[in-house]
Amino acid sequence: MNARPALRQNDYSPLTPPELGAWSPSLSVSVVIPAHAGPYLEFTLAALAAQSYPDHLMEVLVVDDGSCPPIELPEIRPFNTRVVRVDAGWGISNAVNTGALAADGEIIQRLDADMVPGRRHIEALARWHHVTDYLVTIGMKRFVEPPPLKAEQVYRAGHLADLFDLENAVASSTEATIAKTDGLRKSRNPYHVCTGPTFALPREVFHAVGGLDPNVLRGEDTEFAYRLAMHGVVFIPDEAAQAVHLGLPAQRVDKDRAVRAVEPYLAHRIPLRRDLRKDRGRRWLVPYVEVVLDIRDSTPDAVRQAVSAALDGKLQDVVVTLVAPWSRLLPGRRAVLDDPDFDLRFLRDLYACDDRVRLADEPARSPAPVPFRYRGPVDVPLHRSTLERMVETIQKDLEGILVVDLEDGRTARLERTSALARARLLSGPLDDVDAVVAETHGVRHATPARYWPTVQPAAPAPIQIAPEVEERTLLNRLRSALRPN
Repeated sequence: MNARPALRQNDYSPLTPPELGAWSPSLSVSVVIPAHAGPYLEFTLAALAAQSYPDHLMEVLVVDDGSCPPIELPEIRPFNTRVVRVDAGWGISNAVNTGALAADGEIIQRLDADMVPGRRHIEALARWHHVTDYLVTIGMKRFVEPPPLKAEQVYRAGHLADLFDLENAVASSTEATIAKTDGLRKSRNPYHVCTGPTFALPREVFHAVGGLDPNVLRGEDTEFAYRLAMHGVVFIPDEAAQAVHLGLPAQRVDKDRAVRAVEPYLAHRIPLRRDLRKDRGRRWLVPYVEVVLDIRDSTPDAVRQAVSAALDGKLQDVVVTLVAPWSRLLPGRRAVLDDPDFDLRFLRDLYACDDRVRLADEPARSPAPVPFRYRGPVDVPLHRSTLERMVETIQKDLEGILVVDLEDGRTARLERTSALARARLLSGPLDDVDAVVAETHGVRHATPARYWPTVQPAAPAPIQIAPEVEERTLLNRLRSALRPN
């Protein structure tokens, strides 16, 4: 495997994968298939038994998610296939996590139990991971009404077209997105198309982001892909990784209910889905921006002003992290008024019950899954428009960092979580992370005028004179004018 190349945003054009059928794989693959009494598993396993990827480098884990009766493996299956039973919990996310924990492969290939992959499906997705190790590869799929099939037919078929009427198959909506964005190279949010039926990634990356969220019952694949994006990965669809999904997509059966079933999960966990966060006055599980304030040398009044400004801006989807040596505030008897840490305890107690304010001895290495992090001086409180305008600027060209050069020589900055994560994947302990971000996403410098607009003093209101006073004043002026000098 080559050293990690510094890819620009999601443009993987510099990578050249091995040619299918003309290379020798070396990485092992674990195909994880969550299953709950599905009727098509035998076809999925038969197709996997006919894969071009070497048998000795591929294992298949069928994760039985509470099937009744329990799943028994069919006769036609890959050489190294086993059933893994779910002991606790339920649902696709829990089943995939169970399989991944039991997997031995260096690559985790997620596959649905109603998918029939083409012969080179596993090879096509795995070949990219032999080039570098921070990629997520995505397979193609079409939907068909299941025809009469036998597992032996699937095993012996040379091409998917030998089994299915592909010309009349229902195309996946993700394929249209892939085509419009030059194979995701120009996609602003490539994680959108990384849906569950088939994708592959390094096992270490799977576990680094915490696996799938078992609390997400619909849209779990999109939520997982979003966290992968926050980890800095590059998403690559491979048109050679063809597959057929047996059965039509849920959206064609009951589109309204399918969309509503997903919305609560994604609205709370994917802040970039601004279309799902239109309810005014709401708070969400994952905020849009983390404001980090190092308050170690600040007065309580300055801290209070800075926190209030951060939470009362036009952009309400915010959490504040106050950095100070909170851990030295030990419990036990102490002199309350003469406490040398009186101000620190005061601030801790002041914000103890506010769930939008967090206390930390040091900021987390990454704010993930929060997509943006702001850092700036405590004594330069945010204007009501600051965060909104900074996000607007950095989103225009998907830059990694926006640095505002303040007039006193200090800076305030907005950082993109995914860009910093990518930079850390590519850099060593002595490397300049900002320099790597500049290479992969770009760094923009700006003056503060747009982000801290000067408040113009209001024009003085005209003095209102009562009519009777105005009349007397006019008479007096006339008398003065007529009075002889």
